[in-house]
Amino acid sequence: MINKWILRALTKCEIETQSKIAEELSISPILAQLLVQRDILTFEDARSFFRPDLADLHDPFLMADMDKAVNRLTMAMQKNEKIMIYGDYDVDGTTSVSLVYKFLKQFYSNLEFYIPDRYAEGYGISIQGIDFAAANDFKLIIALDCGIKAMAKVQYATEKGVDFIICDHHTPDDVLPAAVAVLDPKRDDCNYPYKHLSGCGVGFKLMQAFAITNNIDFSKLTPLLDLLALSIASDIVPITGENRILAFYGLKQINSNPSVGLKGIMDVCGLKDKDKEITISDIVFKIGPRINASGRMKLASEVVELLVSSDHSFAKEKSDTINDYNNDRKDLDKNITEEAIALIGSDIRYKTRKSIVVHKADWHKGVIGIVASRLTEEFYKPSIVLANSNGLASGSARSVQGFDIYKAIDSCRDLLETFGGHMYAAGLSMKEENIPAFTERFEKFVSENILEEQTYPQIDIDAVLQFNDITPKFFRVLKQFAPFGPGNMKPYFASKKVLDFGTSRLVGKEQEHLKLELIDTSSENVMNGIAFRMHEFNDHLKALNPLDICYTLEENNFNGNTTIQLMIRDIKRVDK
Repeated sequence: MINKWILRALTKCEIETQSKIAEELSISPILAQLLVQRDILTFEDARSFFRPDLADLHDPFLMADMDKAVNRLTMAMQKNEKIMIYGDYDVDGTTSVSLVYKFLKQFYSNLEFYIPDRYAEGYGISIQGIDFAAANDFKLIIALDCGIKAMAKVQYATEKGVDFIICDHHTPDDVLPAAVAVLDPKRDDCNYPYKHLSGCGVGFKLMQAFAITNNIDFSKLTPLLDLLALSIASDIVPITGENRILAFYGLKQINSNPSVGLKGIMDVCGLKDKDKEITISDIVFKIGPRINASGRMKLASEVVELLVSSDHSFAKEKSDTINDYNNDRKDLDKNITEEAIALIGSDIRYKTRKSIVVHKADWHKGVIGIVASRLTEEFYKPSIVLANSNGLASGSARSVQGFDIYKAIDSCRDLLETFGGHMYAAGLSMKEENIPAFTERFEKFVSENILEEQTYPQIDIDAVLQFNDITPKFFRVLKQFAPFGPGNMKPYFASKKVLDFGTSRLVGKEQEHLKLELIDTSSENVMNGIAFRMHEFNDHLKALNPLDICYTLEENNFNGNTTIQLMIRDIKRVDK
């Protein structure tokens, strides 16, 4: 699929701000442009951006119901009540449970954690979990990364004598569960300044508020920021504002002194090299999938057992097991993706449809979210993948850039049993007989609301560079823009009419990659680059034809030497 390149040009007013920032910070105009594009418009904005400070975290008591939550938790501990830490089975849920459990365990022993079985109990708060709590004399459940729509479940728990504190970050309905406290910055009546916390982030704010109330030093919380960084990266929440501060210090913890359990996962990911700094990208593509694999293939409670452990031998054994789950998951999602693509290819309606809804009863429920993501990438359409589970067709939805798939699903709510999620990802379940009607209604909403520019992939180019712009100082400052993620993506650059220096070549087992050595007209600088799976441009390049390239700048370490490398994301042929 051909990508459309969109250059993010500045307005006249932004150009004036760019010049001012470049002068005040003594940086290049291009770096100043990157700041302006990120709404960094003053010297003070830049200071906060480049020097994140934990002192700038918001007061947790600005969150609606926080005082109620802290009072109920404190009372439970004073009365020595049994407390259950309950969470979802994905990375955000398991890190939430691990963080709250590890923090409270320092001061209180009468608590346990509980992660529902994806297949036996389904998503969110379950009747089985409540029954277990009531039968075992738990008086308080702290629900993390779930519960915002669990009106009936919370009422059931109340009747059983079990109280709930809900810590969630998903979009609520107009009516909230009748819990003791409902912490969710997305509540309409919540004045908390930052709305994009992960589920683990909301749990962290509860622990921060508990610490303030009980005169516990903040230093007791900071070692747990490694877990919070995992959730921020894996749940694809914006890495802006408070999340940027928390991710920055969480990454510092991961790189300097990760917990024993996390270190076990890092080792099986091949992230042992002390010279390589762990980044958000490493979490998204290496650590996160392995944590998720446990809940997809077996029981996510195994992940929590690992993340709260301080036993090195146990951590190694459990990490190896979870790595095996991930290998099994890869085979499974590859096979199901191929089946789904074949189903789409056999249905002529998909040639004109703006959305995808596919269903097969026996698909493995644990990987259909991944399959939905792959279909979105393959066809660039909002995609829903459904499988049968517990008598319902349950599935996952993934969206394209800029399109709110949650709203699209919400428009069909009368056909659904449950649903929830975000703008770009959601879960849903329905009776199998409702699938045809849902498919048509969903398609109607998408086709009427999706914008033309949301129907094809595009790459936002932050700036056009000449090779003489890429100096060591430029790259040093650029690295300080990290951590990268939604709201602060790694900058994409373009360079026009570059040429082969004469030494570019094909590499890889099947000669499928291009190892590039390029020049442009701006200087005699030779820039090294790598273009994965772009072998088709080799003949054009070797014929001394120019190329336009789109890329990110990366640090390449080889044999003790560190160089700047172009990581090529897209190439366009240019005539001489």
